Amino acid sequence: MIYFTRNQTVLDLSTLETAVRITRSNGATEKSTSYMRNCIHHKDDSQKDFFKKILLCFYSVAPLLCVILFGFGFAHAAEIRTVTLDEAISIAMDKNRDIEKAREYARYVEGKYVEERAAALPQLSLNGFAGIAKDNSQGVMYGGTAAPLQYSRTADVSLSQPLYTWGKIGAAIRAAEAGLKTADDQLRLFRQAAVRDVTTVFYDVLLAKELHNAARENLEQKKRLLDEAKQRYAAGTATDYDVLAADVAVQNAYPATIRSENAIAAARHQLRFLLALGGQEVDATGTLDTKFTTPPNYDQALESARSKRPELSDLRHRIGIYSELVTIAEAENKPRLDFKGSAGWHWLDIRESTALGGSSNGSAWSAGLFFSFPFFDGLKGSGKAAQAISDLHSKQIDEARLLESIALEIRTNRDALKEAADIVQALSGTVRQAERLVQMARNGYELGVKIRLELDDAQLNLVQAKSNLARAQRDYRVAQVNLLWAMGVAGE
Repeated sequence: MIYFTRNQTVLDLSTLETAVRITRSNGATEKSTSYMRNCIHHKDDSQKDFFKKILLCFYSVAPLLCVILFGFGFAHAAEIRTVTLDEAISIAMDKNRDIEKAREYARYVEGKYVEERAAALPQLSLNGFAGIAKDNSQGVMYGGTAAPLQYSRTADVSLSQPLYTWGKIGAAIRAAEAGLKTADDQLRLFRQAAVRDVTTVFYDVLLAKELHNAARENLEQKKRLLDEAKQRYAAGTATDYDVLAADVAVQNAYPATIRSENAIAAARHQLRFLLALGGQEVDATGTLDTKFTTPPNYDQALESARSKRPELSDLRHRIGIYSELVTIAEAENKPRLDFKGSAGWHWLDIRESTALGGSSNGSAWSAGLFFSFPFFDGLKGSGKAAQAISDLHSKQIDEARLLESIALEIRTNRDALKEAADIVQALSGTVRQAERLVQMARNGYELGVKIRLELDDAQLNLVQAKSNLARAQRDYRVAQVNLLWAMGVAGE
């Protein structure tokens, strides 16, 4: 706490020492920290100097304290959740938005199946009626006088059961059953897509870290060369040109470091999006080290895709649905037979006629078979059937195109897997050789037998070798999961 009076300013000792230590740790000079103490504790100053010191002290300490407070707040708020690949996939299986949507689609098709199945079951309803009527054409029944008012009430239970619909109801039920299978296909599809996408982004994070490490090591090497150039310049063994060239090299190394650091953040944001973790920060832990496996040959991979690819299975089930829709459309103008009946209790009051007036009530029922045959509907049924057949043929064309696309996808992923494996094997020893070359060039530069250009060239070769190896390892891992995706077995 700081207390202000006209002739004295008092700062709690612990607060003062804390502020001074933080200021020193952030690069302030001893002169500035001493001035802070003198601003806080002073006596016998003029009023002008007093307020000047107060303002200088405030503007020196207040921004620093604000930074400290915000820093502590962000440190507590930004807790980073570090996950392995298996943990990331497990989280995605539980929280991924596409998978959640697929589960909701399963509930939808279950409701659709119940709806279509209801058409084959008896339909029961409870009906009631209360009314008043007068029909003067019935006057002859009342001695030629005007017909009286009739008050009636009914309560009935009605039943309707289709007996024959030309296959329409059976086709609708079979289509709904096929729809249930498409829900399973959709869930498998989005689960495999989540495995593929999470794996790709996970290794993108690891790759970004490797590239950042290479860029940072290159920057540190440039800084060491700059320090050595300054030392040699002070000793008289180097010129100001050498110092300037080293300084320019340092400045040129900063952009790559900044870009690689931003690439890490972007990859982590993408991983957080796929895991649906909301505002929680996430990071990946693992390695890009590659263990080579023998991929299946083209024919084996294609056979696996034909039998296990979820979107192919989904399309085949939809073809079955459209086949049943053709049956339904063709039955629109065909005969059908229904049974309908009702049973209940009826009340009748006739109050205006003295001769036949009175009231009565009793049970009532009816039952019958109803036949309908819309043999001509203006060709409406034929038009619906033509549309359904066209939709079926379109789905069959989509199946053929998807099979061709899958075949191409398998070839492409196998080639990418082989390419990445060849690059990894080619560069496995190159990084060690490049590191040795840098060490040799550095020793020679220190002894004066190598020029700075040779050392820069060796360092550039090392950065390129590490970057190319990391990219190849990441590409191999991604090509592996893409091949499994193309075969329809990703994550299974």
